[in-house]
Amino acid sequence: MTDPVLIYNLFPRLVGAMSLWAPHIDRAKAMGFNWLYINPISYAGFSGSLYSVKDYYRVNPLFLDDSVDTDEQQMKTMIQTSHRQGMKVMFDLVINHTAVDSVLVPLHPDWYVRKPDGSIKNPQVWEGDKLVTTWGDLAEIDNEASSDREHLWAYWDALIAWNQSLGVDGFRCDAAYQVPVSLWHYLIPRAKARDAKTVFFAETLGCEIEDVVALAEAGFDYTFNSSKWWDFKEPWCLKQYAESALHAPSVSFAESHDTLRLSQEVNGNMAAMKMYYSFSAFFSSAILMPLGFEFGFQKRVNVVKTLPSDWEEPVFDMRDFIRKTNGLKVSHRVFLEEGPVIQISQPNPKVVVLQKSTRDGSQRALLVFNLDKRWHQGVNLSLEECLSAPLTRICDISIDYALEIAPPQLDYQLRPNQVMIWVSEKKQ
Repeated sequence: MTDPVLIYNLFPRLVGAMSLWAPHIDRAKAMGFNWLYINPISYAGFSGSLYSVKDYYRVNPLFLDDSVDTDEQQMKTMIQTSHRQGMKVMFDLVINHTAVDSVLVPLHPDWYVRKPDGSIKNPQVWEGDKLVTTWGDLAEIDNEASSDREHLWAYWDALIAWNQSLGVDGFRCDAAYQVPVSLWHYLIPRAKARDAKTVFFAETLGCEIEDVVALAEAGFDYTFNSSKWWDFKEPWCLKQYAESALHAPSVSFAESHDTLRLSQEVNGNMAAMKMYYSFSAFFSSAILMPLGFEFGFQKRVNVVKTLPSDWEEPVFDMRDFIRKTNGLKVSHRVFLEEGPVIQISQPNPKVVVLQKSTRDGSQRALLVFNLDKRWHQGVNLSLEECLSAPLTRICDISIDYALEIAPPQLDYQLRPNQVMIWVSEKKQ
């Protein structure tokens, strides 16, 4: 089993200069996270978007202080601060496009996709035959067919190597499925040859299972799953999980920098926040949580406009709950593996029961969720049948309202959005 992966997403626009990040890193560590994921801090193009990179080797002035230290030294200091707290650092790797005003455009015009009139192509989003969005501040890289592909690929390899030399431990690869898989076959082994502990995370939201398989075969250690959007009813989520689990472990999240704030979606209901975080933490091998989730922040972050002045007053404080949830995750192997997950049938449509097992069957968990935000809901099921009790020791490890004794038949009224967590292990 690999080391646990619990990721705290520090959104840099919300916290400003890197020299001010230490308290946020400390808070993440105290909640049990061991990875710090940072959205792009590279020098941005004219739009100011974090994902519109003008110069990969310079830092966005928003994240620098007025010290005499160079950009590189300030990055190293931040990474060292994280490492001293036992936090690994993950950077965003954006190599499917650059800013349209990137320093690379005049230097390497052959690295870009061109339209018939010779102008640079801007990335677009299509839904069937309908054009949804054109990113006018971005220029699409021709990683597949550039006439100068050898030097282009070498540039990306050198960029990864430079980040590794700063102390970066891993990379979240933005829209990894939009980059030729052959390029990942080229980059990942070279990075791991320099440092075998470097971890690669493929951002795979919305892509087909065939793409997930191809990325896993290219060397990605983790993919991202879409469980955030599951309604706990439709079969697609568990089906996707079962298919992708065969190839690579995945990362769940209840909220990300690309989504609405969950607290806004549930109108500041902390019980609902706890339920969704619990599901994300226990569903898949790894979990990601963005800065501000613990305080119920409701203002959606923006890759162009967010500033430290957008910091909000906490709606509530979930740090202790998150710490306990993360602690349960790392102390039970069943929650750290991409083992089988099945939904247990029971008559109450407001209650969802999931059974998760380790791959070797030595440990099993039962997760019971009350989806109702307002009312108690009853659940009636046999713990012995769900957890194979004749061979096991059953324990309620729920953070809130745990039962001291496990009844053979659970007949219980769940509080609004209450989560029950039962585990069983083979007797020694």
